[in-house]
Amino acid sequence: MVSIELSPELIPGLPEEIGLDCLIRFHYSTYRVAARVCRRWQQLLQSRELHYLRKQAGYTRKAACLVQLLNNTSDSAGSKPFGPPTYGLTVFDPMSGIWDRIDPVPKYPYGLPLFCQIASSEGKLVVMGGWDPSSYDPVRDVFIYDFTTQRWGQGKQMPETRSFFAPGGFEGRIIVAGGHDENKNALSTAWEYDVNRDEWTELARMSQERDECQGMVIGSEFWVVSGYRTDNQGGFEGSAELMDLRTGEWRRIEEAWKASQCPRSCVGVGKEKKLFYWGDCDSAIRVGACAVTLGEWTLVSGSAYQGGPQGFFLVEGHGERFKRIDVPPQFSGFVQSGCSLDI
Repeated sequence: MVSIELSPELIPGLPEEIGLDCLIRFHYSTYRVAARVCRRWQQLLQSRELHYLRKQAGYTRKAACLVQLLNNTSDSAGSKPFGPPTYGLTVFDPMSGIWDRIDPVPKYPYGLPLFCQIASSEGKLVVMGGWDPSSYDPVRDVFIYDFTTQRWGQGKQMPETRSFFAPGGFEGRIIVAGGHDENKNALSTAWEYDVNRDEWTELARMSQERDECQGMVIGSEFWVVSGYRTDNQGGFEGSAELMDLRTGEWRRIEEAWKASQCPRSCVGVGKEKKLFYWGDCDSAIRVGACAVTLGEWTLVSGSAYQGGPQGFFLVEGHGERFKRIDVPPQFSGFVQSGCSLDI
């Protein structure tokens, strides 16, 4: 049971428990303004306890966080964008229909590290790795965005340089596995990051190296889907490995995925944990499909053809019903990857 010291009234004239219930119902986008009302509101709305209080009362909701292509600067004629692609972080709340953009990481004010990976844990968003957008050198940076304070913090660097790895979040921990090192050697290693303690712990290795694999948490299992070995570049395999997050033990599943198909950001989970490719579900997303599971619904984006406009859909169940959603122009860019988070 999470408790918070209640002294002067949170809301004058109301019992403390009712005042607290009112405040923990606030939408996360109002925290920054609401915290200016008084010191007590600031202490509550910027505390670690807020997320647990909201979750305990059933007020947290699933939202999608997306690594999304921003509108690039055009040339003097206004025709084609120039310069390297620039990515930012977009949040979509399916209950309210609100689209929002998170403030840039202070170290990278003009765009995220290219191909960085994201995962969420207990109301926080963790951004890891990627390539420096200026030099294209791989980085080990770890950044944490706290939705209660709406501020960025910097965590302890990843112990190893790795790109195109599989991430996943579970009960205050972020697990990373696979990918490749600075010499493009595929990796079989795995690590766990404790967000609250800011500590990395090495985990057992997978049975083989897996570059460009996809990570996902299903129940209390961390799945690493497909990927390829150093000596078989681009040869995506049909196998997957999953770690029991209670015991830390891996087991391997053959024929879990369509061999030769890249799994990045497009793996769906059907009945009896059968994996499928979202791009096969509808012709409107056959190119560049990206999916983020939000409870009973999944946010899916993609194009009908290479270079085509992005379509955004909320899909019920395992791809049975697609509902197209309207997206403001500034949030209509290509989605590279995403994760769900409780806020």
